Order: sequence, then C-alpha cells, then structure tokens
Amino acid sequence: MNEDRWVDIETKIAFQEDMVQELNNAIYRQQKKIDHLEAVCNSLIEHIRALSEAVGESKPSSGAVNERPPHY
Repeated sequence: MNEDRWVDIETKIAFQEDMVQELNNAIYRQQKKIDHLEAVCNSLIEHIRALSEAVGESKPSSGAVNERPPHY
C-alpha cells in the first residue's frame, strides 16, 4: 500500500475513535440524567404517599370520600 492510503486509514480510525468516545460520553450523561429523574420520581411518589396517608388520617371514616355527588 502506498503512503497516502495508510494516512487515509489512520485518519478514518482516528475519527472513529473520537466518535466512539463522544457517543460514550453522551450515553454516560444520559444515564446520569435518567438516574436523577428516577430519583426525583421516587421522591415524588413517596411525598404523594405521605400526603395521601396524612389526608386519609385526618378525614372522617364515614366513607364520604367515595359517596356519589347528589346530582348523579
């Protein structure tokens, strides 16, 4: 092979290595974001459960929550 062919191959390999590294970095950032969003969702779920339990404890147990409104 001539010298120009080797230079072309080495250049392509260098670009591919750079692209692979950029893709790995993008995947890493996306995974960190997904992990953060999952933690936020879990925190919100726990917060809603706590609020639901607090509201449930403060309401009378007469079953008024599940009653149909008078216009039905």
